[in-house]
Amino acid sequence: MAADPYTTLGVPRGASEKDIKSAYRKLAKELHPDTNKDNPKATERFSAVTQAYDLLSDKAKRAQFDRGEIDGDGNPANPFGGGGFGGGGFGGGPGSQRGFSGGFGGDDGIDIEDIFGGIFGGGRGGGGGMGGGRTRAAPRGASVNYRLSVPLTDAAELKPQRITLSDGKTIDLKLPAGVEDGTQMRLAGKGEPGPGGPGDATVTIQIQPHAFFKQDGDDLRIDLPITLDEALAGAKVKAPTPAGAVMLSVPAGSSSGKALRLKGRGMTRKDGTRGDQLISLQIVLPDPDGEAHAELVRRLEGWADGRDVRGKFGV
Repeated sequence: MAADPYTTLGVPRGASEKDIKSAYRKLAKELHPDTNKDNPKATERFSAVTQAYDLLSDKAKRAQFDRGEIDGDGNPANPFGGGGFGGGGFGGGPGSQRGFSGGFGGDDGIDIEDIFGGIFGGGRGGGGGMGGGRTRAAPRGASVNYRLSVPLTDAAELKPQRITLSDGKTIDLKLPAGVEDGTQMRLAGKGEPGPGGPGDATVTIQIQPHAFFKQDGDDLRIDLPITLDEALAGAKVKAPTPAGAVMLSVPAGSSSGKALRLKGRGMTRKDGTRGDQLISLQIVLPDPDGEAHAELVRRLEGWADGRDVRGKFGV
């Protein structure tokens, strides 16, 4: 029996699209195969929650599931319900057209065209069908899921990403504002081919960790090394940003841990605005075995800072 997608995602049937998306993102991060390489059960659950999200994020499929027309796998729920071929059968008189549970044109809310299309592939129309009337559209191809790793700095700048599809073709994908780890993008007509046309593709974004930028909500943080003379006298130094290096003014007398802010250099929000880049200055002294350290010691010889910098600790 197919699992209930609402139960799989841990949301009530009346959950909003936002609640469903939020629940999926939380579970996807927790169960992602890359972070559960030694836990096959997590991988199985990851596949299950992805399948559940694919169904509930599709408004048409969700409505069909809520009406009981399809199960959690997207298959017809009960094509031979209501006594199979008994009862009214095919071609009975008035009032007897209820062969497959909902009958032909009944008001029970079940589209018998969908059921026949799933069983016989060709619907009821045409010369060899199951009688005259409407012709059901041929089924579309299967959907395809992709995972795309995106560098953190590219996500901040919304740089287009190139992705290779299963047919070998490549496309440039435009990242949406507010993109984050777990964001899903639907590519219409990029799935498997089928009699009724190709299915769709879903691309799940996975943001890669960066060597020195750290994401903090909409902001980016970085520790920036500076020398002792730059900290004492102040200086103009180069600082990296997602868009490239900029010149940064280090105030004279800066201590390690002093925070500077670059406005609008962080992650791009859904409304198009951006967070900030927060820079923490870190004074780096010379290597004690190097000439620069020896020169610094010679210059400071006989000098001592007389301040009681640890007085607040009572020591």
